[in-house]
Amino acid sequence: MGKINKGSKEVRINERIRVSQVRVVDENGQMVGVLSTRDAIEQARGRGFDLVEVSPAAVPPVCRIMDYGKYKYELSKKAKKAKRKQHVVHLKEIKMRPGIEAHDYNFKMNHARRFLEERDKIKFSLIFRGREVTHLDIGMALFDRVARDLAEIANIESGPRKEGMNVIMVLGPKPGLIKKPEDDSEEVAEEEDVTS
Repeated sequence: MGKINKGSKEVRINERIRVSQVRVVDENGQMVGVLSTRDAIEQARGRGFDLVEVSPAAVPPVCRIMDYGKYKYELSKKAKKAKRKQHVVHLKEIKMRPGIEAHDYNFKMNHARRFLEERDKIKFSLIFRGREVTHLDIGMALFDRVARDLAEIANIESGPRKEGMNVIMVLGPKPGLIKKPEDDSEEVAEEEDVTS
């Protein structure tokens, strides 16, 4: 006995529809009724279209008379638009040392702000070397300063914790305060000034 692949997104058209009767909807969205598959294919071809199975789970399956090439094109456009709008959250890492200078600290905070505005998470790693690890209080004070400086645009997702010779803290962007990326689909055409 063959297995039924329920996760398959293959759309059956014309002769690939293997049931004896189908419920047919015409190209204008009007219900035609239940017809034999052969008669439905002949009607679709007579109108210059394809018979496309749109609801295979129904009894009998629902098929629509439509231009299959145009249907595939519109589906691909919708998928591209949905993919363009989604955002993948990346985890960016910023490494620091306990004795970081003011300029270096400000430079790293500017990077952190940019990452948060792009809706990415940040993993701050404070790296201790040798006997510096005995002064964890310096590291905790630095992380408190980072949390205060980024409090208006970031939430602490994972507080400072020690992992070996490092102390780690993860910050994420606050929802609602981050500016959304501009939509690329709206382009403004510039007019050229042509003089003769």
